[in-house]
Amino acid sequence: MSYLIAPSILAADFARLGEEVETVIEAGADVIHFDVMDSHYVPNLTIGPPVLEALINRLPSLSVDVHLMVQHESDTLVRNFISAGCSYISIHPESTTVPFEILETIRKADVKAGIVLNPDEPISNVDPFIDYIDYLLIMSVFPGRGGQKFIPETVPRLREARNLLDSKSTQIRLEVDGGISAQNIGLVAEAGADMFVAGTAIFGTPDYSQTIQHLRSQLGCAT
Repeated sequence: MSYLIAPSILAADFARLGEEVETVIEAGADVIHFDVMDSHYVPNLTIGPPVLEALINRLPSLSVDVHLMVQHESDTLVRNFISAGCSYISIHPESTTVPFEILETIRKADVKAGIVLNPDEPISNVDPFIDYIDYLLIMSVFPGRGGQKFIPETVPRLREARNLLDSKSTQIRLEVDGGISAQNIGLVAEAGADMFVAGTAIFGTPDYSQTIQHLRSQLGCAT
């Protein structure tokens, strides 16, 4: 399975968001990570479907990974993101009373469905969802804000997750989000991750292309 680099626009310059996304895609990003916060599930409030739709209108081939951090997750909200044009949607299963129905809604729309596990949640929580997801997102920080430091205990958690997914003979991707940088991306890849969310590590640098190439070099796939 190929490695995917997914810059998180939470660290981008929101005053120039369209330009930022266009630049980072031209720099070699595979997917744009789109953090949705509702000020209830997490303290911060970010962006919603209209912003996603505007980005897709500007860049029609854009692949967007929507990470929903919202309380009382609803089928309607998910459908709004699907209509806006996303390629991936991940949910925190504890944020809704109907996680299986929501995951089915996502997949029926030909969008990839994922669940998210926070650092204090056991990896075994993914087990009931194996047949309903295309990817598992392991948080390497607690969700709610960007720029946090990578939690080292994530590495054995990724190994456990990869072993669990492989034992089910699945093709489920393993995504990791939080504090990812050139210093640890190789380590988390060795532990089994294949999709990497990086915010400040990319948008906090002057040359996105050089940064993404450096990240890939740590994975053994520099271009």
